[in-house]
Amino acid sequence: MARGRLRIFLGAAPGVGKTYAMLAEGQRLRALGTEVVVGFVEPHGRRPTAAMAEGLETIPRRTLRHRGARFTEMDLDAVLARRPQVALVDELAHSNVPGTRNAKRWQDVEELLDAGIDVVTTLNVQHLESLNDVVRQITGVRQRETLPDEVARRADQIELVDLPPEVLRRRMVHGDIYPADRIESALTHYFRVGNLTALREIALLWLADRVEEGLQRYRAEHGIVAPWETRERILVALNGGPEGETLIRRAARISARTPGTELLALHVVPEDGLTHVDPSVLDAQRTLLESLGGSFHQTTGEDVVEALLQFAEAENVTQIVLGASRHGRVASLLRAGVGERTIKGSGPIDVHIVTHEEAAASATLRLPRPGNGMGPRRLGAAAAGAVVLLPLLTLLLTVVRGPMGLAGALVLYLLVIVVVALVGGVVPALLAAVAAALLADYSFIGPVHSFAIERPDEIVALVVFVVTAVLVGTAAGAAARHTRQAARAIAEARTLSRLAAGVLRGQDLPALVEMIRENFGLSAVSLLERDPRASPVPRWYVVASAGDHPPERPYEAEVESPVDDLLTLAARGPGLSSQDRRLLDACAAELGLAHARGRIARPAGVGDPLADAERTRASLLLAAGRDLRAPLRTAEDALGRLRRRGGERAPDERRLLETARAAVHRAAQLVTDLDDLSRLHAGALDLYLRPVDLNEAWGAALDDLGPGGHSIVLRLPAYLPDVIADAALLTRALTALAADALRHSPPGRPPVVTAETHDGRVAIRVADGSGGEGAAVAGRSGSRADSLALRLSRDLAEAMDGSLRTSGRGSAFTVTLSLPSSAPGRPRRGRRPARPT
Repeated sequence: MARGRLRIFLGAAPGVGKTYAMLAEGQRLRALGTEVVVGFVEPHGRRPTAAMAEGLETIPRRTLRHRGARFTEMDLDAVLARRPQVALVDELAHSNVPGTRNAKRWQDVEELLDAGIDVVTTLNVQHLESLNDVVRQITGVRQRETLPDEVARRADQIELVDLPPEVLRRRMVHGDIYPADRIESALTHYFRVGNLTALREIALLWLADRVEEGLQRYRAEHGIVAPWETRERILVALNGGPEGETLIRRAARISARTPGTELLALHVVPEDGLTHVDPSVLDAQRTLLESLGGSFHQTTGEDVVEALLQFAEAENVTQIVLGASRHGRVASLLRAGVGERTIKGSGPIDVHIVTHEEAAASATLRLPRPGNGMGPRRLGAAAAGAVVLLPLLTLLLTVVRGPMGLAGALVLYLLVIVVVALVGGVVPALLAAVAAALLADYSFIGPVHSFAIERPDEIVALVVFVVTAVLVGTAAGAAARHTRQAARAIAEARTLSRLAAGVLRGQDLPALVEMIRENFGLSAVSLLERDPRASPVPRWYVVASAGDHPPERPYEAEVESPVDDLLTLAARGPGLSSQDRRLLDACAAELGLAHARGRIARPAGVGDPLADAERTRASLLLAAGRDLRAPLRTAEDALGRLRRRGGERAPDERRLLETARAAVHRAAQLVTDLDDLSRLHAGALDLYLRPVDLNEAWGAALDDLGPGGHSIVLRLPAYLPDVIADAALLTRALTALAADALRHSPPGRPPVVTAETHDGRVAIRVADGSGGEGAAVAGRSGSRADSLALRLSRDLAEAMDGSLRTSGRGSAFTVTLSLPSSAPGRPRRGRRPARPT
């Protein structure tokens, strides 16, 4: 029996019309004579959606009881017994009620597909497992129902149902998505324009990747190697030299001429995993590339041209931009340059050679620099050289036999052996010495063209030649080996010295981790710390990370270097040699010292009586909050029902009702904050430390404040780096600080928010407009600094490796929140502030 086909209508957010599109497709198939049944559809009270389902055969749902409540789910057995050609099943990522055969609806769909039934379904992009954390960072909401990406990848057809954010928000205002009591909250939280735009971009990019995967799979199945110019992809080859910026700008100008062009840059790291260029130069070039809309990549390979062309074929590159060769004419005659070899092997890929100031800077003859290892490639090159050079030299000496005697021939043979030793080491040199002695005996010692020797002095000459060749070849091979070892030692010393200098200068851990990633050519690196409390499953926290998709658990890494029992360095990237692993262990130890130094510098507060009193006070507040949770929830529900109940009310009564409802909601939120704070102190609150856009965080905080947040003045720099924080906790801390400043600011003097970057940290200052003399403010600062709002913000900041301090300056009370920057010393282009100044 053939497996059924799966078609998914994918949306970026609820309300874009996925269910409506699925039902419309069902109606179209039914009109064509296809057997279509509705296995499960959830219209969510939307009349147009329910109307579109009319006329379609619907399988009755199955009713189940769970914890005293009744729920309905798709009746899988009934759909299988009906055996339609097509089944419409809504909400693919839905979790079934306990008691059903499968825990997830996608597992029900798999059974339908295995039975040969085609399925049309719906899915929101935030439910994809790989994007769950990204969506949480953007929206502050963790999706509990997730779908493995592999299930969606196996779909035969994925169709995007898309709406612009403004249109979706209009639908929300008109009541086409949520009930009236949920509209205001949705518009100010999940359905903000920034959130919807980001989710829409994520959906488009994810679907574009699936289309690209399908194209690559088709080309692989049909053996198509030549790139297809579905869109222009321009690749810049960077060697770490100063000409890199010229090449990037030239490639960006080429890219700008064709809309939709993708700009990439590649740096090939030597096979030993250590870069031999200044990382700061590559760092500056990557910053320039990203500012021009490009993406930076690194790969490892012994041969630059081969690695470059393999990457170009894998990424379907259509054009390559190279710098003109630095070698002079004589050197170019001995060995073809990278540009010439790339042009010969590029096939249909266009290659641009760009001139620069460093091109042909010197025309001196330079011998090829010995490589960094004696791998099969170098041994093969040495053997090939001996096989070619020795017969060629023998033929040449045979032609000019008159002026050249046996002694001269042996000297020239010895020169070839030295070259072979330099390239391939001792073993090829020994074999070349034996072969040279046999060729000399056969061609120049009588009787000629035989291996017999008539004269004793010629025997002595051959023996002396072989011994000399062995000694010289051994010495040359050892010298080459020692040269490579010295170069390796210099590279290792340079790596460790840079890292140690960064530690001594007080660089933040993210910068040190990025330095390690650059030096070893790794794709992603994380410094992970394990929760010291015993638990069945160890819990790990990301202390610092660098690269794309850094590992969050040791088992997710391809390379792991433990520092101690609680700290480990995890990395993704090419496999490292044993020497590289030892060097990585040393770098990990340096990171451990830097991490310990930061901890020692932080006030521990262990054994402090004030800290003990604070913990006791927090536990009492937590107990009281838990006792108040149920009555507050009951009061909030009762006020909500009174508010929704119809009938005429006096203005004062409505105002009092709204005031009471707001007060109860604030008290309930305070209890929730206290609960989260206690879990944070106990280490039970999950932290997701990632780069967070400060402008987006402030936008979310001001939206949470409601109309009062519009009066706050934001004076944030146009270019501000991201901060390393948990997006949800940062928003909560900023909301608490802003609300406290609003409460203490007189009318007409709103709070002012500023920010600046210093020493790899971002300082956020919230100053209210409280009146009075400076002495009076300073006198109040002690009691106000102990308020619950500021204590909550301080604890949240410290949980994210930040700090919070208060001060009374002039007529204003100022709170300064300091957090680590994601790009210390290198501001990243940010978005404009969410509020006008």
